[in-house]
Amino acid sequence: MKAIQLQLPETVFSALRKAPDEFVQEMRIAAAVKWYELGEVSQGKAAEIAGLSRADFINALSRYKVCVLQYTPEELAEELNGID
Repeated sequence: MKAIQLQLPETVFSALRKAPDEFVQEMRIAAAVKWYELGEVSQGKAAEIAGLSRADFINALSRYKVCVLQYTPEELAEELNGID
């Protein structure tokens, strides 16, 4: 695993009322959720980035009000057309 050092002002931790370790974990989750929402990463890769199991990542998506299924209208229509 690769370690990355990140410097943040002390005041950011109190913004979310989190200890530094909790704050960093929440940053990982927020980034993974957003990248998943934008279609930049798969659900499995996003869970890995977040440091969560896939089930826990799906729960995080719910907490952030992001749809678990990421289909464009065209992809959804194509999927539905394939159903007999």
